[in-house]
Amino acid sequence: MILEAVMLQVKEGMENDYEDAFRGASEIISSMKGYISHELQRCMEVKGKYILLVHWETLE
Repeated sequence: MILEAVMLQVKEGMENDYEDAFRGASEIISSMKGYISHELQRCMEVKGKYILLVHWETLE
């Protein structure tokens, strides 16, 4: 299993819009070949900072 970790910085005040858009993008991510699971976590210490974790079966 492969864990992809992506740090994201969202413009201040746009966090709710980003999270709404991400719900739609989640459907695209979850339909990709090799997809296992994913989660988006908001940083508690830095406003607008997120980490996206995606588990894949392989690098391909």
